[in-house]
Amino acid sequence: MELKKNPKADVKRWSGTLLNFGLATSIGLALAAFEWKSNQGGPIKEIPNTQQAWELLDIPLTIQTPPPPPPKAPPVLKEQPNDIEIEDLQIPIDINTQETDKIPDVILSEGPPIIDEADEIRDFTEVQASFKGGMEAWYKYLRDNLKYPPQARRMGIEGTVLVRFVINKDGSVQDVEIMRSIGGGCDEEAIKVIEGSPNWNPGKMGGLPVRSRMVMPIKFRLN
Repeated sequence: MELKKNPKADVKRWSGTLLNFGLATSIGLALAAFEWKSNQGGPIKEIPNTQQAWELLDIPLTIQTPPPPPPKAPPVLKEQPNDIEIEDLQIPIDINTQETDKIPDVILSEGPPIIDEADEIRDFTEVQASFKGGMEAWYKYLRDNLKYPPQARRMGIEGTVLVRFVINKDGSVQDVEIMRSIGGGCDEEAIKVIEGSPNWNPGKMGGLPVRSRMVMPIKFRLN
């Protein structure tokens, strides 16, 4: 036997209507809450002025005047003798010339001056310049003449100074300059020992001596 449900006992038949009614009620209450105006009475709270009166200090302006510079010593005037003899130039000067007189041309008997051009300094030569006696003599010269600067010794400075210089045709040294410095007085000592060195064997091109550049390392090492 099949059981049949009474339509009046079905509780779901009003579910849609009740859901819509609940949503409409919720929305209405929310709109009413947003539109509700509240008028609260009472006096407005006053905020007192909290600014404090600060006392301004009157600080006097002081200007310090620098001390006057020390007086300069007056220059010492050196008197020169008046009895200076002028060499006889043997040039005849006639002070009684007239405007119409013809002045003779000055002719140089020895010809025009000769311009002495310095020889070219070469960076590369067929035979490189060398110290007389070889490298052993060069090291002995450094041991005897190179002094370690006291400032560099106190500061613990050591290293290698690169010195570049020019060796002339006669073997003399000139134009000494520092290419790499380490400071502490080592650069000046390296220049001093190079400038005081004896003449070198000059570089050669085609069997003839030429001026050439040379770079020499000078090592400073603490024992």
